[in-house]
Amino acid sequence: MSLTSINPTTGETIETFEELDDAAIDAALASAARAFRERRAGSVDDRSRCLAAAARLLEEEKVKLARIAVTEMGKPLRAAIAEVEKCALTCRHYADHATVYLADEPLASEATESYVRHLPLGPVLAIMPWNFPYWQLFRFAAPALLAGNVALLKHASNVSRCALAIEDVIRRAGFAEGMFRTLLVGSRRVGRIIADERVAAVTLTGSEGAGVAVATAAGQALKKTVLELGGSDPFVVMPSADVDAAVRVAVTARTINNGQSCIAAKRFIVHRDVYRAFEERFVAAIERLRVGDPLHENTDLGPLATADVRDNLEKQVQQSVAAGARLLAGGRRIDGRGFFFPATVLADVPEGAPAATEELFGPVAPLFVAEDVAHAIALANATPYGLGSSVWTNDRGEERRFVDEIVAGQTFVNAMVASDPRLPFGGVKRSGYGRELSVVGMREFMNAKTVYVNRSQRHHVSSSE
Repeated sequence: MSLTSINPTTGETIETFEELDDAAIDAALASAARAFRERRAGSVDDRSRCLAAAARLLEEEKVKLARIAVTEMGKPLRAAIAEVEKCALTCRHYADHATVYLADEPLASEATESYVRHLPLGPVLAIMPWNFPYWQLFRFAAPALLAGNVALLKHASNVSRCALAIEDVIRRAGFAEGMFRTLLVGSRRVGRIIADERVAAVTLTGSEGAGVAVATAAGQALKKTVLELGGSDPFVVMPSADVDAAVRVAVTARTINNGQSCIAAKRFIVHRDVYRAFEERFVAAIERLRVGDPLHENTDLGPLATADVRDNLEKQVQQSVAAGARLLAGGRRIDGRGFFFPATVLADVPEGAPAATEELFGPVAPLFVAEDVAHAIALANATPYGLGSSVWTNDRGEERRFVDEIVAGQTFVNAMVASDPRLPFGGVKRSGYGRELSVVGMREFMNAKTVYVNRSQRHHVSSSE
């Protein structure tokens, strides 16, 4: 079986890669296990220096790396450059905080000394998606490598060139042979890799279906998992908000990465008192977005990553309109080469329509009217997902209610939901479990070992004295 990279701007094949066979997978896992045995007691300072070196390489080569991502999955070039810069920032963050994040945690007990020491687990398999081909990986790899774990990457099959570029950066940064390896394999081989005793844990960012499959396989092998799955994030606007600011951020929050982001705002819930003003300004701003070649500086929206993504999105829009939704902008694929779909706005979306109940992985924005704060919260929670949420209000009472009552892993007030290496990131409900980033995310793949020491009060005399 081969893995194919297709340029979504033109539909043309860029490069084809042969999948690793069983012998090559076994050799990679043996190398990973050997690297962990030899390096687990290595210097934290050495790992910090390697991460700092990776940050420098990412910054120096950001344009080259960004162009690889653009040609494999279609995001605008300036967004791809920003993604690589964020990876560098994250590597530097963990390098700078190594001493604090890996320090023993003293605990009170009856012992002479008691504390928690955080130790690495071993080789961790990361199964990553195509939408942020660098960031998704580095937000796992930077803390995992700093902790002393070995990182194994099974990347999405359509971004194999990005996967190999990541491996090259980490190797040149100075990490020892076997500490990071890209496994060019299809999804059919993942179960075998998870079951292998040399793999200690698994992390996945991807679809709900992929999360169920990975969690099932890992559960059968009694291995730790962290899952970051789909989202249908609410973007709530209340009367006390700055509506113009909310509109500006809403457009970015819906169309970031061509709308292909788990934490993109996907349902816009607007109080009836400001709904008309929001709708008018939002639609006008959406219609001004420029769709085109993602390598051009003035492009706002590039193509969707694959033909399947485009076709499924168009089907969801058409089914929602057929169910009674009102189409305010966009709605159909753009004819010609590539997998282009325009920014689209829907209103009056009925309950049960795809735009109300499913994740829309592309630049489609359904609008909903909220009667009051309680109704807004009910609409926000009317989804099986619980990844992020953005609420716009200057009423402190409303703010408290949104923070307490919206069921999500994150609530951003008067700001767009975004990942940050300093803050824990993850979801609840069908959006997965566990956390990435910050010290919390790093410790997901560490053994929190309790140490309890009683020391004799008498002076110990050795036999040589």
